[in-house]
Amino acid sequence: MRKLTFTTITALGASALPVAAQAQDAPATEVTIGASVGLHDLGFSLDEFDGGEFGEGELGDLDIDDSGEIYGGFVAVDFPIGGNLFAGVEANAHFGGGPIDAEYGASARLGFRTNGGAKIYARGGYQWIDIDANRLVGLGEDVFTEGELGISTTVDDYLVGVGVEVPVSSVVLRANVDSVSFDTLRGSIGVGLKF
Repeated sequence: MRKLTFTTITALGASALPVAAQAQDAPATEVTIGASVGLHDLGFSLDEFDGGEFGEGELGDLDIDDSGEIYGGFVAVDFPIGGNLFAGVEANAHFGGGPIDAEYGASARLGFRTNGGAKIYARGGYQWIDIDANRLVGLGEDVFTEGELGISTTVDDYLVGVGVEVPVSSVVLRANVDSVSFDTLRGSIGVGLKF
């Protein structure tokens, strides 16, 4: 009887090991905090203003610089939703150069995790961009005040994009390409720590 009991317990224990190992391998909720840099092309054009409030061609001599560097950070939280799929949320905040004073936003993510731990995802959310109108049109500081060009200095709209994250040792490297309302093009790279 002891032999039968020992054999049964051993067999049950052996069959439970793969289940326990699989449970340990299953991805848990991941929090990633990191820094990112990028370039945001605002896609701004004066064509929509010529012939309007300012008259035909009056703005043609302005030197438009609608691309700016961005420097900041992000926080992302991802939840496994079955198999290799995950869903998550992300927030970002950046200071800018050139015509961008700052930008910040939040988005939802949906993606696929490879067996090696890399993530490929699409995201959608909302983004706010604070614009420096004086740098946008190539003029000195404080020549224009908010609204004087017929535009608001804060632009906000929906954000859509795609991205990839690759684990390297204890950090994750990432790259994203986004657009705000399909009018702008924003590329960024970053490095983060997972918790």
